Amino acid sequence: MKGEVWVVDESASFGENRVALELLSKGRELSRKLGTRCCAIVLGCDTREEVMELIAHGAEMVYVAQGPHLSQFRPRVYTEVVCRLVHEFQPEIILLGATETGRELAARVAKRLDTGLSADCLDLEIDEETGNLVQLAPAFGGKLLAEVVCPERRPQMATVRPGTFPQLLHDPKATAPVLYLDTVDAELEEEWEVVAMEVAPEGDCELESAPVVVSAGAGVTCGEAFHLVIELARALGAQLGGTRPLVQRGLLPQERMIGQTGKTIRPKVLITVGTSGALQYASGIRGSEFIIAIDKNPMAPIFDEADLGIVGDASDILSRLVSALSSVRKENDLEAAHG
Repeated sequence: MKGEVWVVDESASFGENRVALELLSKGRELSRKLGTRCCAIVLGCDTREEVMELIAHGAEMVYVAQGPHLSQFRPRVYTEVVCRLVHEFQPEIILLGATETGRELAARVAKRLDTGLSADCLDLEIDEETGNLVQLAPAFGGKLLAEVVCPERRPQMATVRPGTFPQLLHDPKATAPVLYLDTVDAELEEEWEVVAMEVAPEGDCELESAPVVVSAGAGVTCGEAFHLVIELARALGAQLGGTRPLVQRGLLPQERMIGQTGKTIRPKVLITVGTSGALQYASGIRGSEFIIAIDKNPMAPIFDEADLGIVGDASDILSRLVSALSSVRKENDLEAAHG
């Protein structure tokens, strides 16, 4: 079927990186507006379990190229496989995760196909008049959001960061056709080989999957206020994140930065403290289910994003919150001790 919406899966990191499942939910939405179907592209080795998971999360067709030489990401080989599939089946749209692998593969494929590519998109829609993919992407260093279209070249391509879209609910009864394809010739392999792999030790930064996040901005960079933010996160059992100013001051590591150039988060509860709510930051938190904002400026843009806003001195408010949580914890401990 021509004109399909494709989601390229990252087979090598599927267990840790679920961005393909998130893209399938948006891909289904886009395909419905185009009157076509949403398909998954799988390149890897021994992909049966992965294929079943993709179908359960919305894939209506799965194209599979597998073999030992596809077990790890090899740029030239993966690019060749994807481009061959595009020439044969002519999709309308290709979506990839804005990960290290996805960004490299997307750029190579777009160049080979002589088509356009929008990176780190925040949303995707279909123009009802033209049928073109409208890609909402950051521009001018993240200071503006641009609506990008590719009216003449096909396929239309975009990368989206993990955490931007919610997954569809897992449907164990879902079914879809699976097409196994011939892979590339051996001579197309890279002029290098993987001789060993070692998984880097996992840190404690799980912002993208955390149910509760406490985020700090430039308004709490002084020692006492930032210490209270840490205490609040600890009391709530929450993950700690923040904005670029805190990273630049060395108060937070780069992997805890939230926003267009950092992490996109979707917690059930987000408490954001001293963050003005600039566009770069706001785009990274809009998937949060409930946002509590604390800032001394009643006109701060963050209050436009918040479900509950508290105006006042951050240090005073945080100290009260930490004290209240500490009292509740002590009462619970006493009740537990006395049965």
